[in-house]
Amino acid sequence: MDNQQVSAALAEVGTLMELLGENPFKVNAYVNASRTISQLTDEIASHVNKGTLGEIAGIGATLQEKITSLVKTGKLEFLEELRAKVPPGLVKMLAIQGLGPKKVKALYDQLQIDSLEKLKIACNENKVADLKGFGAKTQQKILEGIEFLGSVAGRVRLDEASSVANTLLNLLKDMKEVIRIELCGSLRRRKETVKDIDVLVSSKNPAPIMEKFVTAPGVIQVLGHGETKSSIFVEALVNGSRIKMQADLRVVKDEEFPFALAYFTGSKEHNVAMRSRAIEYGLKLNEYGLTGEKKNIACKTEEDIYKALDLPYIAPELREDTGEINAALKGTLPTLVESKQIQGVFHNHTTYSDGANTLEEMANKAKSLGLKYLGFGDHSQSLTVANGLSPERVKKQIAEIDELNSKMKGFRIFKGIECDILADGSLDYDDEVLALFDYVVGSVHTHFQMPREEMTQRIIKAMNHPAITMLGHLTGRLVLRRDGYAVNQEAVLQEAVKTKTLIEINAHPMRLDLDWIHCKRAKELGVKLVINPDAHSTEDLEYYEYGVSVARRGWLEKDEIFNTLSTKDVEAFFSERRKAFPKKK
Repeated sequence: MDNQQVSAALAEVGTLMELLGENPFKVNAYVNASRTISQLTDEIASHVNKGTLGEIAGIGATLQEKITSLVKTGKLEFLEELRAKVPPGLVKMLAIQGLGPKKVKALYDQLQIDSLEKLKIACNENKVADLKGFGAKTQQKILEGIEFLGSVAGRVRLDEASSVANTLLNLLKDMKEVIRIELCGSLRRRKETVKDIDVLVSSKNPAPIMEKFVTAPGVIQVLGHGETKSSIFVEALVNGSRIKMQADLRVVKDEEFPFALAYFTGSKEHNVAMRSRAIEYGLKLNEYGLTGEKKNIACKTEEDIYKALDLPYIAPELREDTGEINAALKGTLPTLVESKQIQGVFHNHTTYSDGANTLEEMANKAKSLGLKYLGFGDHSQSLTVANGLSPERVKKQIAEIDELNSKMKGFRIFKGIECDILADGSLDYDDEVLALFDYVVGSVHTHFQMPREEMTQRIIKAMNHPAITMLGHLTGRLVLRRDGYAVNQEAVLQEAVKTKTLIEINAHPMRLDLDWIHCKRAKELGVKLVINPDAHSTEDLEYYEYGVSVARRGWLEKDEIFNTLSTKDVEAFFSERRKAFPKKK
């Protein structure tokens, strides 16, 4: 087992133990060990082989024994025993926002609820509200949570689906029988969630490709194995989570490949619009070709298909039938922002708060990615659960940044903070502390249940503080896990026009907040957006590319993204913003 597999197994042990009401200290030992191992830069197996597990903080004798078993045998008897004791439905119930192990255990002990179905029935019969520690509001929230889970059932986050898909792609792409290969569907359009994986291949000899596909590592079921199409159900471990997805492979002739690529990329609505366009030309467009009564039009690429219909190429991210055909006809399609145009990122966390890496490690990684600058945004003092910075620790971090800036050549570190927007709309530091930063990211992390108008006014009040430079993850949503809090996004975007506040596209694949629809609205209003990875480790810094995907789906161009600016221009912007703020004492 590798680090992530061991980490996932230990995390599962902790969850199951908590559901069984085990000693919290024992539970935390497994949870902490899971987190520690997930962040190791070397392989856990090497520690097992060298006998150095005990040198890892928090790994005592009992954990050493269990980790050794996992690494050497791939199994853990203790975990199997726990699984046998806990009904699997209890674990599924934990996916409901606000329903932790203690409440799940209470539901099981007092009402014998061991599935989402039984939980829904009990709530509808008003049995949950009568339990100690629950009440009518909690019961309603549980029902809403069940409904939310149902609405996202079977979908997977973009980053997780991409990992599974790329593994399959890499397995096939170097086969001699493969001429061309691409991912299609919502993955290619870069939607934030994906239901299944579509792989398209052109070949003269499909049989070996099909055979390799249906026998790929992680295949748990073959749903179909044909000459031109095969379907599998595949399981993979991605960042400690077990991902199960259906994957479909289609093999076509190479001359059909561009048409099949366009068709299977979608969206369905875009395809309908394209077929209607073809009909106007007396042609028929489908996954096999562009044909007419008098002649068939050969196309080597997707670009050729659009050109044949007198249209410029439309990028996959735009193919949602939200005006892209009309824009193409008018010559107003945007020149979409590209990842290579991002010069730096802000809102990144370090070991000063809840990050896994130091300032210097984060800066070196950013520089190795080709970025020109990096801004930090560790948590502010009120968020104690995330080790928020006291004013004294703020000053210590700033001093370290100054020292790093004096050493690093051709790279600039900006001093920032992710400052909590408190319940009344005030900020988490006084003006004297806020004046120490180059920029401030204002974010909501608490009191999510506020009425929509109150939450909106809370955020707007914060935006009017002269220290706020950018607004972080506007809705607070977690993709497939939690709806955002109620907020009038239109009002916030309108206020951003007045206050010239940058609005963040939080590129962390768990957030992707703003969504692409509100990115389009921000574009219409002239609000400048900033793509931030919300990185909590060096690896997370690369998440900014997911933010670029959101921006592209939102029709955004280079000049509409703040962090495509040069270091000099960013410095000038921050300097101008600070002129309206009180001088440091």
